[in-house]
Amino acid sequence: MTPMEQAPLGLYVHLPFCVRKCAYCDFASFAGREGDMARYVDAVLKEARIKSGLSRPIATLYLGGGTPSLLPPETMDRLLRGLRCAFHFLPGAECSCECNPGTVTKAFLETLKKGGINRLSFGAQARQPELLSLLGRIHTWEQVEQSVALAREAGFDNINLDLMLGLPGQTLADVQETLDAALSLSPTHLSCYGLIVEEGTKMSRMVESGAWQLPDEETERDMYELCRSVLSRHGFFQYEISNFSLPGFACRHNLDCWQRKEYLGLGSAACGFVGSVRFENPPGLDDYLKGKPAEETVISPSEARFESMMLGLRMTEGVSNADFAARHGMSIQAAFGEKLNKPLAQGLVEWSGDCLRLTRRGMDVQNAVLVELMD
Repeated sequence: MTPMEQAPLGLYVHLPFCVRKCAYCDFASFAGREGDMARYVDAVLKEARIKSGLSRPIATLYLGGGTPSLLPPETMDRLLRGLRCAFHFLPGAECSCECNPGTVTKAFLETLKKGGINRLSFGAQARQPELLSLLGRIHTWEQVEQSVALAREAGFDNINLDLMLGLPGQTLADVQETLDAALSLSPTHLSCYGLIVEEGTKMSRMVESGAWQLPDEETERDMYELCRSVLSRHGFFQYEISNFSLPGFACRHNLDCWQRKEYLGLGSAACGFVGSVRFENPPGLDDYLKGKPAEETVISPSEARFESMMLGLRMTEGVSNADFAARHGMSIQAAFGEKLNKPLAQGLVEWSGDCLRLTRRGMDVQNAVLVELMD
């Protein structure tokens, strides 16, 4: 089998620079380190050259952060050219870049377009200024509109907007207003994420102190249902718990992750896995720049089977029994046996042809389903 005949890989590149840490963020991101950008790109490209030895083609690229759109155009150009020198990208590869409204410029977007990026994801989050301020976002909704307009002028037609649900003080009317504003920009994809309050963040401290009040579970569920109904009426189909797209615009990078396809991770805190080994780069920016090696973990067969279910059940179509058997050498029923009985009896999962999938009710309590499937 020649290298080009081997199964393609995904490629994730972490760009950890940001203007200011958001209240909810527990990602590896660093404010005030712009002076390290050039040296960081050097390190990423060095790692790329090492990992290019696998000689497998790239099907998807995802530049995440942090705020990738903080990179100067010339630095981003060097990164994209270096990645294409190190790896063979398949024709039609999906290449995404996260952008923060208010940071993108015409020159930056033109650099992305020239470098092969064909999908943009803007962290819009909410229409209301008070909610954006509470989140610690640095942009206004007007800047969301301006950034999308600039993207279209640069030739981008595949645009995602990230929105957040369940924010402190957020109401159903706020969600409706945000959806209306987002849809007016004609995106091809919307990600509607429920807020997760992560330990150690400003959000966690404010909620625990009682200074910020979260919506109750019923209200948050109503927000989610509002998104599902409104987006369905506008031609979006839900293909994963939090993700909605127009036909033909589902994010292939994310689908590959949920289908547990192999991928490489470059940069601080980036993860990847090939074969039965997971690789995790050091989360600290300085450790990564010093060349601290990735931690390697061997994934056992039982762990791999559980991961296929944990990730695959996020998709609305669920987990294909045939695909599961081809990957793991046994059917879903053989792998999990009686553990399936309770969630099936409770109506939390169901068989749809060859696929085991969460029911609508099961999507609300996915973690409870996964607990039943654990060893």
